[in-house]
Amino acid sequence: MTSSAAPGLAALSPRLPSPLQEVADDRFTRRGLRLLLKRDDLIHPELTGNKWRKLAPNLRAAAGRPVVTFGGAYSNHLRATAAAGRLLGLPTVGVVRGQELAERPLNPSLARCVADGMRLHFVDRSTYRRKAEPETLAALLRAAGAEEAHVVPEGGSNALAVRGCRALGEELGEHADVVALACGTGGTLAGLAAGLAPGRRALGIPVLRGGFLVADIESLQERAFGARRGTWSLDERFHFGGYARVPAELDAFAEDFTARHGVPVERLYVAKLLYGLVVLAGEGAFPRGTTIAAVVTGRPFPASPA
Repeated sequence: MTSSAAPGLAALSPRLPSPLQEVADDRFTRRGLRLLLKRDDLIHPELTGNKWRKLAPNLRAAAGRPVVTFGGAYSNHLRATAAAGRLLGLPTVGVVRGQELAERPLNPSLARCVADGMRLHFVDRSTYRRKAEPETLAALLRAAGAEEAHVVPEGGSNALAVRGCRALGEELGEHADVVALACGTGGTLAGLAAGLAPGRRALGIPVLRGGFLVADIESLQERAFGARRGTWSLDERFHFGGYARVPAELDAFAEDFTARHGVPVERLYVAKLLYGLVVLAGEGAFPRGTTIAAVVTGRPFPASPA
């Protein structure tokens, strides 16, 4: 892509701003709370939710070069990047955590990436953990034959992406007092919080264990905006054991929410978010009269692991 990158992305016809849907759920209404769903899953059929918001500025910055990015075996980000490459005619390379996966049949998520034209490069977990180090990154790009590529970090979270996600907060305006979303790398929350109107706050529900996200989000905001921005906090209790962990209780909750409201619930992120909000509402964490907007960042993938 050259300077025509922006028109090229516009030709994909994203639905922006994404719809805001109110749902009547007695677990909230009986406590005097309103629940809104910010339907970012409806932005684009293949580049859903925060993936569009984070990838669009990076695709512009790629300026026609191949895109290299990183993820695990079930990465939503890898699938979205591969789909973007197919739709825009842009070469993509996915650096996948786990050298052992190279010897196994591709799971449905990675198979979708390959079907969309992404070239996969598997690396051992020790090297993967060091991927942000300049020497390691340079070696990875050489090994993948992509030294001239535009590099997008794991989860798509860099300063470009964070600034792109600021529009999410701006779209919500004064519709909600609290805006909640599930967090992986923290980039969406970093941008969202910066775009919220005064007096509004963002609540992140991490889907990974570890307690590292506060520092990561502060670092992302520093790089994107020069300082911490907006009012935000995290509740670390609802990861269900870590990324890609979907126990029966969470799966049943997601099925029930879909039955109640007709909204397909993605398991790895959105289910944990909604479950956390139900628990928090039951604990009295939100004063009566609070309007909560839950950001639906993606749609179910057929073969997400259970």
